Amino acid sequence: MEYEHEYEPVRTALAVGPHIHTALAAGPHGGEKVLLLHGFPQFADSWTDQLTHLARAGYRALAVDQRGYARGARPDRVADYTVHRLVADALAFARTLGGGPFHLVGHDWGGLVSWAFATEHPELIASLTVLSTPHPRALAAALRSDPDQARRSAYVPRFRQPGGLAEADLLADGAAALRRVYGDSLPPDRVDSYVARFAEPGTLTAALNWYRALPDTLTVPSGRIRVPTLFVWGDRDGALGRGAAEGTGAWIDAHYRFEVLEGAGHWLPDEHADRVDPLLLTHLAAHPADS
Repeated sequence: MEYEHEYEPVRTALAVGPHIHTALAAGPHGGEKVLLLHGFPQFADSWTDQLTHLARAGYRALAVDQRGYARGARPDRVADYTVHRLVADALAFARTLGGGPFHLVGHDWGGLVSWAFATEHPELIASLTVLSTPHPRALAAALRSDPDQARRSAYVPRFRQPGGLAEADLLADGAAALRRVYGDSLPPDRVDSYVARFAEPGTLTAALNWYRALPDTLTVPSGRIRVPTLFVWGDRDGALGRGAAEGTGAWIDAHYRFEVLEGAGHWLPDEHADRVDPLLLTHLAAHPADS
């Protein structure tokens, strides 16, 4: 991959086993490495602003269309979308950046994968940044004890429905229900781009298979985090409540910074790049990969 002196993200592709993942890359070869993992229902270009700012700060950054989202990485079985396989993909993505520790950044489902990755491979991570998504153990505790979080997560069983029911509901009437997921926070052209890709045969099914591959307890394998961590949460997030967000710190055994963005919703990389990017760059600078 060639992105010497590239500040604007450029499209590239990664071979991971039998799969080909599309991706966006930016920044000089010699920069510290940053891997960014998107969530649902989005793609790698949700990180466009972050990639640009990371590149301008001298980092070598990579955002990948993950399993199911990339046309060349779309296996058929629900069992192919377990968190274990998603973490293995992230490990392969990181290896394409080169050896040594790297900075891991995740949002939404990409955040869940990042928490699981940091639990399993702390020796590979210089720093962890997660946007919106609390630590899975804190989220599980909130689901058990907090009616507010249970209400916010009521959509998950609907997404797990088999037989194409969830897909049909989300894509009916010009994908009206899918468009409502984004609310009015994102630029219309970006929403149109996302919806067009999810309307392609197989894309939405593959993305929803991430939910279907969860166990019935909806638990994501994770444990104590032993790497420097930044967690950013918006206090108007419709899916992830304050209880789980505030409970995340109990799972961090390293430097931890918890930032609440007042008035911000769920789509932090897209909608609030002006507030997220300075926090991210400060966090990465405080925990260099070569320290």
